[in-house]
Amino acid sequence: MLINELSKKTGLSIHTIRYYENLGMIKGLTDEKVKSNNYKHYNSNTIERLEIIIEAREVGFSLAEIKKILTSWFETTDSKPETLELFQAKIKEIDDKMKYFKQTKRLLEKVCEKIQNDD
Repeated sequence: MLINELSKKTGLSIHTIRYYENLGMIKGLTDEKVKSNNYKHYNSNTIERLEIIIEAREVGFSLAEIKKILTSWFETTDSKPETLELFQAKIKEIDDKMKYFKQTKRLLEKVCEKIQNDD
């Protein structure tokens, strides 16, 4: 499939898909027999990779982290320890953020209470 169809199937813009390709997260193939254009063709594996990128972005992984996930998921044979370590680190990061936000919320609640009591 061409990039336009890939964009429609994934909901990502063509610009975003090209950006991910420039980062080495996906790869399109050109038809060596056709010399008149540089159209790249993408297979169903590319859709799977883009869906992983989308989901990983939604839960807060950086592009560098996602690239590691994709490499370990698709290109290495024994990637469980690396992938597990990456996911555990992200869980810790989320826990730390939750703790920070809970503290911030308590502080804001105290400020609101003080403002209400000063009336």
